[in-house]
Parts: sequence; structure tokens; C-alpha cells
Amino acid sequence: MADVTGLSPVTPTIGRLAVIGLGLIGGSFAKGMRQSGLCREVIGCDLDPVSRRQAVPLGVVDKVTANLVEAVQGADLIMLAVPVLGMRAVLAQLAALELGDAVITDVGSTKGAVAQAVEEVFGTVPANFVPGHPIAGSEKSGVEAARADLFRHHKVILTPLEQTAAEAVSLVQRCWQALDADVESMSLADHDEVLAATSHLPHLLAFSLVDTLASRNENLEIFRYAAGGFRDFTRIAASDPVMWRDVFLANRDAVLRSLDAFTQDLGRLREAVETRDANTLLGVFTRAKSAREHFSTILARRAYMEPMQTQEFNFIASPGGKVNGSIRVPGDKSISHRSIMLGSLAEGVTEVEGFLEGEDSLATLQAFRDMGVVIEGPHHGRVTINGVGLHGLQAPPGSLYLGNSGTSMRLLSGLLAGQDFDTVLTGDASLSKRPMGRVAKPLREMGAQIDTGDEGRPPLRIKGGSRMMGMDYQMPMASAQVKSCILLAGLYASGTTSVTEPAPTRDHTERMLKGFGYPVKVDGATATIESGHTLKACRIDVPADISSAAFFMVAASICEGADLTLEHVGINPTRIGIINILRAMGGDLELLNEREVGGEPVADIRVRYAPLKGIDIPVDQVPLAIDEFPVLFVAAACAEGRTILRDAEELRVKESDRIQVMADGLQALGVKAEPTPDGIIIDGGAIGGGSVESHGDHRIAMSFSVAALRATGDIHIKDCANVATSFPGFIDLAQSVGMQVRLEETRD
Repeated sequence: MADVTGLSPVTPTIGRLAVIGLGLIGGSFAKGMRQSGLCREVIGCDLDPVSRRQAVPLGVVDKVTANLVEAVQGADLIMLAVPVLGMRAVLAQLAALELGDAVITDVGSTKGAVAQAVEEVFGTVPANFVPGHPIAGSEKSGVEAARADLFRHHKVILTPLEQTAAEAVSLVQRCWQALDADVESMSLADHDEVLAATSHLPHLLAFSLVDTLASRNENLEIFRYAAGGFRDFTRIAASDPVMWRDVFLANRDAVLRSLDAFTQDLGRLREAVETRDANTLLGVFTRAKSAREHFSTILARRAYMEPMQTQEFNFIASPGGKVNGSIRVPGDKSISHRSIMLGSLAEGVTEVEGFLEGEDSLATLQAFRDMGVVIEGPHHGRVTINGVGLHGLQAPPGSLYLGNSGTSMRLLSGLLAGQDFDTVLTGDASLSKRPMGRVAKPLREMGAQIDTGDEGRPPLRIKGGSRMMGMDYQMPMASAQVKSCILLAGLYASGTTSVTEPAPTRDHTERMLKGFGYPVKVDGATATIESGHTLKACRIDVPADISSAAFFMVAASICEGADLTLEHVGINPTRIGIINILRAMGGDLELLNEREVGGEPVADIRVRYAPLKGIDIPVDQVPLAIDEFPVLFVAAACAEGRTILRDAEELRVKESDRIQVMADGLQALGVKAEPTPDGIIIDGGAIGGGSVESHGDHRIAMSFSVAALRATGDIHIKDCANVATSFPGFIDLAQSVGMQVRLEETRD
């Protein structure tokens, strides 16, 4: 391997740079080159509309397009940063174009496969093609992770062929050196052998080790107490699975040679442990230690994950903000949960757009991965689910850990009650305190064998092989989660299962079952399902979450001069209590562009400031706004007169006792708020500054962030880490419309 030296200083000699593929590597190259001054214009090309939308605002490129022909027209340098197995299709398009003297290079981690694809497409390897491979990366992916300094002090290996022009090599060298990369050259064959051993094999082992340990019964404890060495080694198992699948297939022969050699050595090491051969063990360990120290200067430049530090996240919300513009909040959490569940049980491949990448939804996704479902993503809200059918789930290796997601636990209990295998559902400290008896009781009546912890709380232990029987269930209280649980259990129960609710609740499950082709009969307050049918894969476009939009609806309603449009919001009739209540209080809300997407009604919601008045909240609206009441309490505090809420005792058993916690916080800010057993009485008036406790409840934290718009001083909101559970990116979105809320981060 020879150092490339003696190059001239960086000068702006490139007119147009075209980067095809704006992932981490392509995006970082584009961003770095744009900042280097070496080229006059950087054009990005990517088929992902989200990547295109982000690329220019993030400073990655000057212009962006989905059209390859448009991107490369007049380019002096074309960088191919697409997956190795996707390279041939791009090269085929380039071969059909008149590219002039443009130099083409790539960043593929296997060079033999790329060179072969170039030769097949062009007939011969063009003199202006320079194969390259930057030895840099991150467990993060996507254009949003692009960094201009990603390649600084990292190796970049060029593998020019005999026919490669020296001028083309020089240009590519100069570009990488402009990014402070250490450029070296190597033969193509040597590159693939060396990288198979030093990069591909470690990734293969990391993926395998994490998968093996995750399949053990004690997997949660293993990962909880894993030390720094485990984190360092397995960090790379968080890399892009699709990319690494392509790498191993493209560099198969070299990877197999390295894997065979390692397997042979590992066998000898196993034998040494078994026979207590201390000398052999010591020899391996000392040689390894010496080699590690020898290469420490190189390895020190790799991005190893630092041990996680315990962090406490607090918000500071300041008065004086504004609320204007147009935004789209993250996807609906309820629909995201159900898309994973039904997509996993469907026959065929389900594509999901707009999936909410929050911790709760990801808990559901991981649970189905643990039960053998192959799920790709999420990436920019896209998820691909390879369904296994109603009876294709496999026994998980251990308990299913669902974090803080009550929706996951309650709905999964219905699905799992009819499986042939045993399961245990666990959660974090907050979820472990929440009652599960209201789903366990009717499931037991259907024949399920379910054991709960103390006072009907998690963990839930579900015995497999139960004979489930359909039933007619009269719900004692309105709950969409309980209704959905029973209907999903009905998929596995003989005969028909019907659920009658005392008041309307969200009907996402019924709508989505129909979307998957499963017949559901809805007659007034009763929904009925019959076993024996199948779910067929479909495409799901998740609308923006009205519960997340609610914070901005209230924010615009209470902030003088506000004019805000919330785009593509789900307006399911069972979820629009927030709209109805705000309108009853005098709010100015207008539904625009109403339409139906995937069986769910959506609209753009325009909200303008209007003076609010206190009301007696109609009882029939309570189930339709159960999750939005914390921020509605803020609206009540800003309204003229008294607001009274009744028949909302369910609020006391959410992530926190939301009635008491909101009352305590409002009182701390000088608002008269009197909690009652099933509701609250709030007298509108001035809101002062101060400190409030969220008790780890994301909706409490975000509600008091909204309250600061009308406060006389800063509001310090404690324990806000769980906002990511419900609303990833809340602070950034709030700041984008003019709210003055920021993160105060402290470390133990």
C-alpha cells in the first residue's frame, strides 16, 4: 500500500460535482466538498423524497433532484454513493449518456463487484473511472447524519486499474484530501481480501453475536449489564442491515475465506478452554494484545461509541414566543402500532409510510422481530414488513420488553392469547405500575390463560395453546385499547367475537382490519369479527398524529397573532374531541383539503388565535380527547371563566395521574386548579413562571411548554426524557414555528 503524496494545494478547479446517493457517506462527501471550496456547484441525486427535502436545508448540496440525467449533465466529477448491489443499475443509466470528460468514482466497500459491473455495462473499464473506498462511517445513517468532517484523518483507499488515467486519479485524490482524508492506493484484489478480514468479518461477527445474545432468555439482563468492551465491539451491529447484506453478497468469496480461517482459529481456542490449556490461551491473548497496540494509532481514529452517561433532560420554556407557519407533526402513534401488528400477521409484504419512529412504536416493532418477523426500517418513516400470516409467529427467545408502551402491551396480549407458544410481556418502571386487569379479565373469559403481577399489573404471562372462544363483551368503560385487544383476540377465537362500548372510542383497529381485507362488522356501538379469514398485505400511509398536533392547536389558540397550519392530520371521528372542545371554547379552527388516505380521514388544520372561554366539557367528548386533556387544561388556564371536566377518571391511570400532576403544575404557576376524583375544575387567569414536575410523562412536559406562551416568566419543566417516546423532534418543531422552548441537559 503506497501513500499518495505531493499533490498540489486545493483549488476551485471543479465546476460541477454530482453525488448520486445522499446517505451518510454520499451526503458527507457532498457536504464536505461544498464547504471545501474545491468545486463551484454540488448537485445531489436521490430517489428518497425525504432525503431530497432535507439535503439543501442541511447544507449538504446546492441543488437536489431525483433525475440522474439532470444531476450528471455537465458534471466534472460524478460520485456514486449507492449500495454495491444497486451500483449496476446506476452504471447502466450512465453508460447510455454522453458524459464528456467527467470522472466517475465510487465509495463501495467491495471493489471487485463494482469493477465487474462497470466492465459489463461499459464493455470495458473507462479510463476516467477511479474505484475508491473511504474507511469511515457511523452507526447512524441517512442524509440527516451527514458530516462535513466525517472523513477527517480517516483512510480512503483508491484502487485504480491499469487503464485508469493518471489525471482522473489525481482529481479524485485531491477531492478526498480536501476533506482531510488520508489517501492511499491498493490493488483491487488486495483491497477486497484486506477489507473482508478487517471490516466485513468484524461486522458479521458483531451482527451474529448480538443476534445470538438477543435470542437468549436473559437477553434484557445481558444488554442491561453489558460492559464497555461489549458496547465497543457490538456498536457496528447498529449499522445499516441492507447495506451490509449487499456487502457480504458482493464480497462473498473473500468473506468466506476470512470466516473459514476465523472459524478454524476459534475452534482451536474453544479446545484450549475445554482442555484448560493455559499456555495456548496465554499465547493467543499476548499476540492479540501486541497486535492491538501495534495498530492502535489507526484504530483510535475509528468511531467507537463512548459509554453512555446517565442523563437528565429538563425543558426551559420562555414567554414571548409566537406560533406561525405550516408544519407536519410525526405520524399517528396508534396507527403506527397497528400497522406493525397487522402487517406482521398479513400474507405478503406490507409497506408503511409515515411510521412514527418513537420509542413506543419501536417497542411494538421489536416485539414482532423477536417473534420471527422480518421488518426493514424504519428509515424516514418507511417500514417494510414481510408478513408471516396469522399463524406464522414464532416463540420469542425471552420476554417481550415493551418499554413504556401501554398500547403495545394491551393489544399484544389479545394477539398472543391465541398463539401456540408461551409469552411474557414486561415493561419499564412506569408501565409496570399500570393496570392490565381490564384486558386480562375478558381474555380469560374467552379461554386465555393469563397471569398478572400484583394488583393486575405487569408482567403478563400468557400460556400458549389455549382454546379461545368468541364472546359478546359489554365493555364497562370506554377504552380503545381494550376494544382492540378483544377484537384481535377474536382473530384466533372460534366463532364470532363482538365488543360493545359505552361511548365511542378510536376505531383505528376496525378500519385497518378492513384495509387488510379482514371483514369487520360495525353496527352502532358494537364491532364484530369472525375467525377463519386472512389478512392480505397492503400499503399504509400513516397520517400525522392528532394527539401530537393538539399541542400546536392549543399553542396557536392562546398566542396572540398566531396563524398555523398543521398538514395531513388524521381527523378520525373517534379522535376529534380536541377540535370539538377547542371550538366550543371559542377557538378558530378550520379544516382544509379534507380527504381519505388508506381508510383514514385526513385534513390540513388551520388554527388562528382567538380569545377562549371556559366551558363545561361535554361528557360525550371525553373519550374522543382522552390523551389531549393535559394540553386542554392549559387552554382552560388561558380561557376566561371556569372550565369543568367530569367522567375522566381514566386520566388517573395513564403514564402519570394526569389530573393530579397537571393540577399541581398549574397551581405552581399561580393558576387555580382543583382536582376532583374524575376530573378537574380550572379557573382561567394569569400564568406565572416557575418550576413544574412532569413525573416522566411526555404529555405533561409538552403541555407546560405550550403554557409558557402566556406565562409571565420562564417555566422549568423537569424529567422530560420521555418526550421522545411520544413526539420525537418536538423541540425542533416547536422552535420552527416560533415557540421559545429549549433543552436543558444535565449529567450525573
